[in-house]
Amino acid sequence: MTNPFFENYGPFKINEILEFISLESIDDNYEIYDVKDLVSSTEKDLTFFHNKNYAELASKTKASYCVTLNNLVSHLPSSCKPIIVENVLLSIAEITKKFYPSSVTDDFDDEVLEIENTNYKKKVKFGKNVYIGKNVKIGENCKIGHNSIIEGNVIIGDNCSIGSNVILRNSLLKNNVSILDGAIIGKKGFGFFPNKENNIRYPHIGIVIIEDNCEIGCGATIDRGSMSNTIIGKNTYIDNQVHIAHNNKIGNNCIIAGQVGFAGSSTLGDNVMIGGQAGISGHLKIGNNVHIGGGSGVLDDTPDNTRIMGYPATNLRKFLKEKK
Repeated sequence: MTNPFFENYGPFKINEILEFISLESIDDNYEIYDVKDLVSSTEKDLTFFHNKNYAELASKTKASYCVTLNNLVSHLPSSCKPIIVENVLLSIAEITKKFYPSSVTDDFDDEVLEIENTNYKKKVKFGKNVYIGKNVKIGENCKIGHNSIIEGNVIIGDNCSIGSNVILRNSLLKNNVSILDGAIIGKKGFGFFPNKENNIRYPHIGIVIIEDNCEIGCGATIDRGSMSNTIIGKNTYIDNQVHIAHNNKIGNNCIIAGQVGFAGSSTLGDNVMIGGQAGISGHLKIGNNVHIGGGSGVLDDTPDNTRIMGYPATNLRKFLKEKK
């Protein structure tokens, strides 16, 4: 399961799933246990494929069924049966809501307790007005600042420092992680389908995973994943007021300066350095050892060992030559 916290209401028979999206039934009683992305799916799962950029991943998926478009069917392996729709993302959203009905809304946790009334009152060093939700685990030697709320479904490792005015939910923090004041981590991402009468929210069944020895700056916002997890790699330092949208995968030893913004579903390699106020577009692959200058707008994939700058971001030497 992508999110160990949300309850999965499956399995559903394939004909039930087809009914969810108003398609005709077929002669098959196969049961689907979960909805997953192309990479993590197993033969018990349903997946989705909506863009040719993911053709290579689609060709290797182990899912038994895939919600997709008619012009993409040829990329699927013979073991994966297509479910052809007009709008893949809208259809998979409707299906995911049935498996995880609690993943759509993101209301505040009304079951939190003052930390003095929990088992952590003697284990954790904490400030004033700290609240703890259900299904929370906190390791050894941790600190939590004033006015912070660890809402339901959070696991915090050893030697972690949580600042003041922080909100955590649906997140897994490994060891030696520092979350500075005012950060918000694990809320749902900005995923919806525009509609003139009522925009349709996309379920977010992923979590945020922050690996060992990371620091998250003041006022940073990290959204949990939609169909996969948002991941921050080991020893990565993120400055103040950085926004990381759903499904992003940040590598190890990265340094991301203030006010950088990430659209959804991009992947950064290891040892990436990003200057302040840069913007990273969605569904990109940024290689290892890449340096991105401040204020840049990255619109395309970037290979390893590259230095880029400008809008749209281009090779640094080319950028400097054109500025002369």
